[in-house]
Formats: sequence, C-alpha cells, structure tokens
Amino acid sequence: MRPRTVAFAAIVAVVSQAASAIDLVGAWRAARKGDFEYSAAQSAGAAGQARRAQADNLWNPSLALNATAGVGLSDTSTSGARFSAPGFGQSNGVSFNTSVNHGASGRFAVVARQPLVSAERSAQRRQLELGADVAAVELEAAEQAMALRVAEAYFDLAMAAEAERVLRRQQVAVERALTQAKDRFSLGDVPITDTHEATARAESVKAQVLAAATEVELRRAALADLTGLPAAQLAARAPASVIASADLPSLERALAAAAANNPALRASAVAVDIARQEVGKHAAGAAAAVDLVAQFGRERITGSGDFGGASSGATNGLIGVQVSLPFTIGGYRSARQDEALRLVEKAQAELQRARQQIALQARTAWLGLSVGRGRINALAEAQKASHARLDATRLGRSIGDRTTLDLLNAESDAAAADLNLTRGRVGLLLDRLRLAALAGALDEALLMTVNASLGYEPR
Repeated sequence: MRPRTVAFAAIVAVVSQAASAIDLVGAWRAARKGDFEYSAAQSAGAAGQARRAQADNLWNPSLALNATAGVGLSDTSTSGARFSAPGFGQSNGVSFNTSVNHGASGRFAVVARQPLVSAERSAQRRQLELGADVAAVELEAAEQAMALRVAEAYFDLAMAAEAERVLRRQQVAVERALTQAKDRFSLGDVPITDTHEATARAESVKAQVLAAATEVELRRAALADLTGLPAAQLAARAPASVIASADLPSLERALAAAAANNPALRASAVAVDIARQEVGKHAAGAAAAVDLVAQFGRERITGSGDFGGASSGATNGLIGVQVSLPFTIGGYRSARQDEALRLVEKAQAELQRARQQIALQARTAWLGLSVGRGRINALAEAQKASHARLDATRLGRSIGDRTTLDLLNAESDAAAADLNLTRGRVGLLLDRLRLAALAGALDEALLMTVNASLGYEPR
C-alpha cells in the first residue's frame, strides 16, 4: 500500500473511532427536539388549537364603551306643544327654541350585546372548529413525516458508510493486485499492460473512495441538522440481514388503511368542509342576525347660543332585542358566494388528487415489500456467486489461467454485489416504514422494532 493511501486510511480510522453509533430511536427522539421543520409544525398546531377557543367564545356577550368629546352646536325648535306647570296652568300651541352655537360637547354610551341568531356567525364558528381539527391532523402528518425523514437520513448515512467500507476493502485488494502485477512484470511473467490496467483501476478506486468519504460526511451533516446532535458523534448501522416483519396485509387492506388513516388525506377532507362553510356565510339571509341588546348613554353640550348661555343634556337607556336585516346592492354577496362555490370545487379536486397520490405511494411501498424478500434472496445468491467467482479468479490468476484484468473485474463485481445486497435490505426496511407512515402508524414502537433488528439493545 502506498504511503499516502496508508496515511489517509489512518486518518479515516481515527475519525471513524470518534464517531459513536446512534440508534434509530435515539435519532428520532433527538429530532423531536432538534428538527426545525417539526418545531414549526408544533407551533402551527398550537396556534391552530387557539381557533377552538375562538369558536367557544364567538357567541359570548360583548361589552363596549363609546366616548366622544369635542366642540359642537345644537339648535332645536318645537311648536304646537302643550305646556303645564304648577301656578301657570296649561297652555296649548306653545313653541320652544334652544340654541348652542359653540360649546363643549361630550357623550358616552355603554353597550352590551348577546348574539342570539346568526347564520354567518354559526358558519364562522364551525370554520374555526374545523380549522383546529386541521391543525391537529397536520401535526400528526408532520410527526409521521419527521419519523420517516429521520429513518431516511439515518439509513442514507448507514448506506454511505457501507459503500465507503466496501470500496476501501476493494482498494486494498486492487493495490495488492497492482503490487503483484509489478512484481511479476519485473520477473517477465506478465506483460506491461497488466501493470497499466492495475494502476488505472487502483486510481479509479481511489477516486471512488474519496467520493464515498465525502458522501459520508455530507450524510452525517444532514443527520446532524435533523437531530441537532454533533456531526462528529454520529454513525449509523446498515441492516445485516432481512428484517423480520409481521405478515404483509393484502393490497386492498393496505390501500384502505392509507385512505382511512393518512393524516394528509384527513386534512384535505376537513379543508373541503371549511370551504363549504364559507359558502354558507355568503348565502342569502346569512347576514340576518338577532341580538339581545342593553345600552346606557349620556349626552351633554354647554355653551352660548342665540338666546344667551345654554346647555343641553340627555340620558337614555335600552334593553331589548335588535334585528338586523342588511341589504346588499350590486351583487357583492352573490359574487362572494360564487367565489366560495368555486373554492369548494377546488378543495374537492385537491382531495381527489391527494387520494390518488397516497394510493400510488401505498401501492409502490406494498409492491416493494411483496417482492422484497424474494429480491433480497436473489441478491444474496448473486453475492455468493460473485465471491465464489472472485475466489476462483484469484486461484486462476495465481496459476496463470486468469489475467490481471479478470481479477480486477471480479473484485469490482464482488464489491457491487455487496453494495446491492445492503441497498436492497435498506430499501425493504424503508418500504415497510413508508407503508406504515402512509397509514399514520409510524410510531416509536415500530422504530424500536427496527432498532432491535439492527442489533441495538431494547431501550
């Protein structure tokens, strides 16, 4: 092995020892605190639950104080009035005039209102309640997405590390073949082309090793960003065997579970109901309202007028029922209702599209699981055959029946078979997690089951 290669391998070994393996459940638990996307979803969920409190308080009574102060004028005229007072008798056709041309004016009123009947307010309350439901379901969807995101990032790192390990093993074998080719060429046993072929393959594998090491660091950084853990402390394990799983449900059951329990689909269905409530808010007669009203007010103006100094004051109070029947001119309300109807159609189309997408994803994951075990068995047989071929080629090369190029190709094929098998195992495991996530069932218990299959102790 060349000095630079030995030094590089030593550095990588030190770095690898510094990284401590984190299990899948540990990564998931860390991501619940460290993933910014999930944190944003939690905040959105909490904000959405405030809509339920808004809905609960929408029909509560309201109390308002209105007060005004300024400069004003007042001019009143009354004729044909009847006047009576002790000692003055009674007079008919009496006129009264008062005038305040410039004076200080002030008024206040306290108004209490209790809504009794309002179709628009009822629709608004229902929208708020449905909005809170959507927020809760969207948080469930975010939890499923976060768990799947953690699993994918974890196994991306595990797969990258496995690829680097296999390539380093291949690098050692290729450099050994290069040394042998050089020694045999110096003895005149092989032509110079064997040395050139081995050198070219050694440099090619070296470049692949460097690229693989870079990929490991990138995948480690991605997992660190997701979990909030230091990148230098992160490592992951790839599955070493086929993951044992419960019996695979039928395709029909898998599709039905996704259709019934998928959080994103449930949120889309509630969005349709919200759009329908918006239609009700703008329906004919929806703006009509009946309120119980209690009011107390006082108004006063003081100043000078046409007849000298003057002041005027009035106090009023009211308890009763107020009926509001607003009339719209120009078709504004009907135009808003038309808009709301089109938005209902849009929400329904989006729901149907989401159902198609979820069904396709569930079908893809199910098919991956249904053929996964057979595919893994085939890849395992291919790995066994490639290593048997490698052993035979090494023997043939030692006795001169095989060329250096044959040996290099056999080394490359064996490394590819190892990676394909590991990649197939990871893919099978992720299909299992994806199918669970689509049905809203990707929880800590399932992650712990996967964890145990990777060789981690229960925790």
